[in-house]
Amino acid sequence: MKRIAIAVMVCGWLAAGAGIAWAQDAPPETGRYTSLFNGKDLSGWDGDPRLWSVVDGAIHGETTEKHQANGNTFLIYQQGEFGDFELRFSFRCSSTNNSGVQYRSKHITDGNVRNAWVVRGYQHEIRNETKLPNVAGFIYGEGIGRGRICLVGEKAVWGPDGKRVLDTLIDQAGFEKLFRLDDWNDSIIVARGTHIQHYLNGKLIVDFTDRDDLALRQGIIALQLHAGKPMWVEFRDLRIKELK
Repeated sequence: MKRIAIAVMVCGWLAAGAGIAWAQDAPPETGRYTSLFNGKDLSGWDGDPRLWSVVDGAIHGETTEKHQANGNTFLIYQQGEFGDFELRFSFRCSSTNNSGVQYRSKHITDGNVRNAWVVRGYQHEIRNETKLPNVAGFIYGEGIGRGRICLVGEKAVWGPDGKRVLDTLIDQAGFEKLFRLDDWNDSIIVARGTHIQHYLNGKLIVDFTDRDDLALRQGIIALQLHAGKPMWVEFRDLRIKELK
């Protein structure tokens, strides 16, 4: 009986840590990266000046009861578009609302939008939560349909017949150990052709291949402030390497 009990305990410990064990390590940071933020001001970016600023060397976005977002609003990088790339950054945010990092996206200026800084495209979700699936890192289709395109922990393909989940990358226990609640977290977005990967704190959490007609291949980068409850979000160390 004692041997059985010990075996059960060992299996339980292995299962509790299995999520991180499953996750693939992030690629090393090699080659030349271009910094997207100088750490001093918002040169090269454009957004609602009431809501975006630089605080202690980080891009700081904040909505309040007095200064609310008129719909989801974005700080838009102005220095070009990117197709295949590796984007690295660190983030932290409040738990009152969510944010995001847009990529392969488009600035919408058709006159029918609620503010001057509307962006649509792929979004790397930013949240300060640990309970799957409402966590940082999933791919959301901001304004382009398909909603939550690929959730954290999924290796998936979206083709003509919809999405197929092929494997599990990380589980609930693994994510809880990986994510730094109320603190800075490090993310990597790797986009190469139709293949997109998101890494969090050195581990692969999303592996997605987009073979749908709605797949995006190139566009701008932007940072989101979400409409609704007052919130804040911060970003630092934003740097990008274009992939050949």
